[in-house]
Order: sequence, then structure tokens, then C-alpha cells
Amino acid sequence: MLLILLQLLVLVSCAPPRCDPGFRGLCKPTVVEKPKCTDVLLSYCDDMAYTQTMFPNILGHKSREDAEAGAEYLLMSVVESLLGGECNPEIRMLGCSVLAPRCEKAKILKPCRTTCETVRTRCSHAFEGIEMAWPYFLDCDRFFVSEQEGCYDPLEGLRAERDREAVDSMEMLPPEEPATTMQFIYHTNAQMIGVLKKTEEQCSDIARTYSIGRSMEGRELLVIEFSNNPGQHELLEPEIKYIGNMHGNEVLGRQLLIFLAQYMCSEYQMGNERIQTLINTSRIHILPSMNPDGYELAVSGLQDNDHSDDEEEGPRYDSWNVGRTNAQNLDLNRNFPDLTSIVYSRRRQKRYRTDHVPIPDYYWFGKVAPETYAVMKWIRSIPFVLSANFHGGDLVVSYPYDLSKHPLERNMFSPTPDDKVLKLLARTYANAHETMSNEHARCGSSRSHSHKGTVNGAQWSSIAGGMQDFNYLHSNCFEVTVELGCDKFPAEEDLIVGWEENHEALITFMEAAHGGIKGIVKDEEGNAVTGARISVRGIRHDITTAENGDYWRLLAPGIHVVTASAPGYSRSMKKVHLPRHMHTAGRVDFVLQKAALELDTQEEDDAILSMGTYDRFDPYNQYERYTLVADLSQNRQERAEKPWWWNYFDLPGGPAPTWLLKRY
Repeated sequence: MLLILLQLLVLVSCAPPRCDPGFRGLCKPTVVEKPKCTDVLLSYCDDMAYTQTMFPNILGHKSREDAEAGAEYLLMSVVESLLGGECNPEIRMLGCSVLAPRCEKAKILKPCRTTCETVRTRCSHAFEGIEMAWPYFLDCDRFFVSEQEGCYDPLEGLRAERDREAVDSMEMLPPEEPATTMQFIYHTNAQMIGVLKKTEEQCSDIARTYSIGRSMEGRELLVIEFSNNPGQHELLEPEIKYIGNMHGNEVLGRQLLIFLAQYMCSEYQMGNERIQTLINTSRIHILPSMNPDGYELAVSGLQDNDHSDDEEEGPRYDSWNVGRTNAQNLDLNRNFPDLTSIVYSRRRQKRYRTDHVPIPDYYWFGKVAPETYAVMKWIRSIPFVLSANFHGGDLVVSYPYDLSKHPLERNMFSPTPDDKVLKLLARTYANAHETMSNEHARCGSSRSHSHKGTVNGAQWSSIAGGMQDFNYLHSNCFEVTVELGCDKFPAEEDLIVGWEENHEALITFMEAAHGGIKGIVKDEEGNAVTGARISVRGIRHDITTAENGDYWRLLAPGIHVVTASAPGYSRSMKKVHLPRHMHTAGRVDFVLQKAALELDTQEEDDAILSMGTYDRFDPYNQYERYTLVADLSQNRQERAEKPWWWNYFDLPGGPAPTWLLKRY
């Protein structure tokens, strides 16, 4: 034991002296190497305007190897392919400013928040299109700073390069085609939104995009609007809307409306007087895709069939109805409130109405698609005058009613009180189309019922819950359904043919909104009378004035007796003569005098109340409850089923990049 202790003492005495700060010379100071500027060696960041960076970077990566191994850098390397070339190289360069930040005088400089916000505004829709969240490392508030804090523009090199290219092109090349040049190809949902956003940017003085809601799977229902004062209803300017892709597998209308938006922007800028007049005197709303979920399914179904081993005609037949419905398997053109049946059941009553028919409460206890709900709110929020929705599977323009008046709902000619006007509108499109009014060009089941490219919907194929009947019976809007051809999903090389056949008709139909009469209803003091009724003798269908007292009443040529009325005012009546070939609506204003509430007006209002109140919209909040349950179910499903790109980023051995998931 003593021997062991002696050995330990020898070992201790031979050990080097321990570092004791109390004794000088025993401790060597630990040198902490300060970070310094190094060359930018990340291959996807070699085109930045600077050449020096520093690690740790803004995200805390300690070295270039750490940065390259992360999902952030992987995303930057493939973002161009993921987004279909959109927002490239802006997104990549923005990411480089965080992963390989600028270094000057051994100090990291942070990128400018304003640049980040600008890119996010322009490009967030592209990530939504592939159901990916906006990358966390591009959080403008977290990793970017203000100009007062000494930031730099991470896109300065890109802007300088583009300026040089612009100068070179001015000197050496003919002028560039506008950004809205049409490409006759099919667009994915992300590409469609990108085109609409670029068109808005190109024609910011006349164009604006806005969302009316989301589909069942969360895709944006994006509208582009054209007006000389976008975003506002202007006095006496009619509101027009076009809706495409209501059935997801009927795709030509969707593409035509994308092309139309580009065409109107470029033609306006190039001085086309016809397009300039149309936009300066109207407000035009275009919803290319009402059913983006169905479109995605239709495209995938077609691709699956294209790769099958079936015979040549097999794929087209098998995919005929794939994607027709929305993600809930609801046919959106059967999902609107059936107001036509209500009108038929009351047509023998003394004062029955065919306008502004309230939505019955029982409707809300069925399945209401979010796409249907969004369009109904849209129709109620804007005083639309004229509308068309675009389908495929036939070559004809169908007009209301869509539901047959036959007791057993068998196909039967079922006209509205405005049959003359609606036939005229249908003929306007069909006659301007290159082939639709030609008897030899007909196809589909409408052939035995149509006349020169037009047909009454109920006579052709009776349906309940259709959108064009809802427009006519619930609002001031007159809508027709345009069937663009028997091939629901034509080949891509045929898109240019579809555009050439339809583009004149698309413009001519919008010009028809300037037919009939328009005017303003005021009281004796010059105040606008909102909600006044404009009645035409012999037509049991009234329209009402908008918030500013203005109205538009589409009428066929002829002599009409028009009356304006409102509760608490005496009626005012005028005789109007509309000659043929008028290019603008006749101006007919009314001044109403205060009066006691007339007895017959009171009885009329009571009749309306017996049907329910027009303002009563989803009174039990059934839609919100239903969608809440659907959202919870969808979220559970999304947690189980990751997006198609997930496996590419979920690297083995590393943390799962859940920040990429939109609804994590």
C-alpha cells in the first residue's frame, strides 16, 4: 500500500504544472479566432453582386459545408424547377443573401426588408401553387432589416445586368415583345396565377387581381379585373364577368380566359381603340378557373391514361369525366340553390317574382361547395349586368331556364320573362364565333334542339341548381352558358385554333353589356335611391339600382314602358324607344318624389317576405360549421399524405423540414 502511495506522489510531482491564473507564465491565453470575410464558394450563389461572405451565416451555419448540407440550400438549388421557372433568379438570390450574406470589413451586412417584401408579394402565389409554405429563411421581418439599419439590395447585381441587357437590346435588337405575349400551352394552377399576376404588373393602371375565396383543397380562386379605375365600381359603367373551368375537365374555357386577360392588357397598351373603349367604359372580371381542384385531377387522369397500354382511343374515353366535379365529388353546376323550382311553384300567384328570389334556409343544410359559396358571395357583392360561363362537350350557347317547367322535369322549352333578350345575347356570341352558328359545324347532343348555335337550356338538358338560373333569379345579372366544342380536353396544338375561333366572340359579347338602357334614380333633393326597382311593362322581372342609384337594364330593340319605384316614393314612368343597332345604352334617369307608402307596394313587399328576406344569407352559419369539419379532416389527411415534393427534402439522418409544409 505504501509503495502505491509513493508511486502516485512521483507521478504527481512529474506532471506539468496546472494552469493557475494566479501565477504568471503558467497559462497560455486561449486564442478565439474571430470570423473573417471569405470568398463566396456556394455554387448557386456565384452570381451575387459581392464576392465575400462570412460564417456563421445569418441562419447560424458554422461553415460552407453546413450550409450546403441543409434543406434551405437544397431548396435554392431546385426552386427554379419547382416553380416552373417563375420568380427566378429572385428567390434564389434572396436565399443567398441569407445563407451567404455579404461581408465587408469583417462584418456581415443584412439584406433589405423592402426587397424581400417586394419579392414575396410577387412570388408567394407560386409557392401556394405547389402547396408549399413561404420558406422560413425568407421571413422578411426576421432575417432582413430596414435601410436605416444599413441594409443592401441583394438583387442589385440582377438589376444591373438587366439594365445592361435592356441597353444592348435597344441598340442591337428590335423591341421586346410585351410580357403578356400569349403562349398557346396549358397552364398549371401555379402558372395560371403567375400569368394573371404578371398581367396585373404589366398593366397596373387598368388591371387588378383579387381572390374571391379558396377551393376545397385550398387553391386560390383568383380573379383579374380590367377597368380604367380598377378596384372601384364607377357610376353608369356596367359590371361584366366571365367564369371558366366550372367543370375541371372542361379546360378550353380556362385557357381562353387566360389568353383573353393577356390580350386585353397588350392590346390596350398598343392603342387598340376598341379594347380601350371597352375597358374605359366597363368593369370586367375574369375568373379562369372556378374548379382548380378538378383541373388538377383531370390533368393527372389524362397523363395516367396517356401512359397506359390501352388502344389509342381508350384514354380519351376513360378520362371523359375525370375531374368534372370538385374535391368533394360535387358537380358545381348542380350545387347552386334551386330557385327555378320556387318560381315555378309560385307562378300562379298574383304578384309572383322572378327576380331577387331569396335563398331558402333549407339549402344551407345540404352540401355547399366552397367554390359555390365563393361565387354566390361574389355575385351578391358586385352589381353584375352580364355574364358567361364556359364549358365543353358541345358547340352551342345555352340560355335560361336550365330547369324544365314540365311537371316531371322532362326536357321542354322553358323560357324566362326575358327570353327575347337572352336569345339575343346567345346569338351575339354564336354569330361572332367562327363556326358555332353554322349548321354543319354542330356536334354533341344539342344538335336536335339548337337553332343556329343557340338553345334553351331546359329544352336541351334539364338540370336543377345551375349557375345561370341562379344569376337570373337572384341578382340583376343575365348569364349564358357557352359550350366551346365537343372535345373537353383538346390537344395543346389546338389551343390556338380555339382562340382564333372565339376571341372575336369574347369581345363582342362583352360589348353587349352596353345595350338596353341605363340611368340614375334620385330623389327630389338629388340623393341616390339605392335598391329602387326598375320594371318593364310586359316583363315580369325587375332589376334594382346599385349603391349609387345607377342601374343597367338589358332590353331587346323596340318600344318599352319603364317604371322606377321604391318604398316611400311615388312611381315614375317613361316610354322608351330603342332602335336596332344601338352601340350604347340609352340614358333614362328618374327622379322620385316622396310619398306615403302605397298599399299595393306594401302588399308586394309582404309577398316577398313570405318567401324569406333577400339579405338572409347562410343564417345558421351552416357553411362555416361544415367547412370547419372539412378543414379538420383535410388537415389530418395532409399530415398523413405529404406533397409530391416532400421526399426530395426529407433527408435521412437530418431533421424533417416541416417548415416547407403549408399547413403543418
